[in-house]
Amino acid sequence: MNYTYKTKGTCAMRISFDIDKNIVSNIKFDGGCNGNLKAIAKLLDGQSVEYIEEKLSGNDCRGRGTSCADQLAKAVREAYENQK
Repeated sequence: MNYTYKTKGTCAMRISFDIDKNIVSNIKFDGGCNGNLKAIAKLLDGQSVEYIEEKLSGNDCRGRGTSCADQLAKAVREAYENQK
């Protein structure tokens, strides 16, 4: 299933990805720090929702209380829950 998440409080406006059960692939960020977000997407391709949450939840950018990485963790959890 393809999923698109509208981010909150970050430079990236949206995150899209595919999710099959709890495995995430094909991650794409719309906006944000292009090089860093492409690297994150490559490193996390094929990983589980739980792994992504463990590594990225709570990551803060510039005191915003969130980051593009933190938003990805929220997005994959939301997508996973919406599959049920």
